[in-house]
Amino acid sequence: MTESIASPTPSSMPGAVMAQSAPAALSVRQVAKTFGARGALTHALNGITLDIDKGEFVAIMGPSGSGKTTLLNCVSTIDRPTSGQILVDGRDITSLPKRALTTFRRDELGFIFQDFNLLNTLTARENIALALTIKHVPPAEVAARTQDIASVLGVAAVLDKYPGQMSGGQKQRVAAARAIVGNPALILADEPTGALDSHSASVLLDTLSMMNRQMRATIMMVTHDSFAASFASRVLFIKDGALFNEVRRGDAGREEFFARIIEVVTFLGGGVGDDA
Repeated sequence: MTESIASPTPSSMPGAVMAQSAPAALSVRQVAKTFGARGALTHALNGITLDIDKGEFVAIMGPSGSGKTTLLNCVSTIDRPTSGQILVDGRDITSLPKRALTTFRRDELGFIFQDFNLLNTLTARENIALALTIKHVPPAEVAARTQDIASVLGVAAVLDKYPGQMSGGQKQRVAAARAIVGNPALILADEPTGALDSHSASVLLDTLSMMNRQMRATIMMVTHDSFAASFASRVLFIKDGALFNEVRRGDAGREEFFARIIEVVTFLGGGVGDDA
């Protein structure tokens, strides 16, 4: 019998150096999440696997009960998955102890919530600066970075106003500024337009899109709104706790992309709404 001899690969050649690609901003590997006790288990996530590359703006959609909010909670470290791995910038966060998780959440994640989560007793300037102050950034740098990001996101004029003196759109852009000012590895947006009127929602979505294009922010946005999702570069659809489909924008205009998203939503039965 003739023994086959494998051709040498680049890695087996003397002195060869294999090029290593940079880790994805987010890697979810066979993540499962189960709630309840034996005999009454709810499988919110069923071995879901997905990647979000650095500099991507990805929307997560799915019918009610699909698991999209559970996925967000696991990525944000609010919940721990029952099994599987979640890696942010190559770091496995599912194995971190509680204290390390707190530091990770502070340093590597930015959050934009539906209800803003601004502190009413602080001005916009102080709300934004807080994200840097808790990281022990020097005061002079805090002031400069706060002013810079407020100018970029169009809220410099309201820096000395309190949340109660701002419009909904202004509050959300201040929240966006707070989320990105610390240069996090990943920004998580949870139904960010849910409490806004149509004009304010459009302004915020334009802001997120600009943050992604010009500042290379990596954004994962959970939304039930096809219009909001059309601002992303890619939409992932989740059904029954698993990845069901994806739509990439590519070179398509936003209106064309919106129409393609609607097609998938219609196929899913139109039940893309609030999630448990």
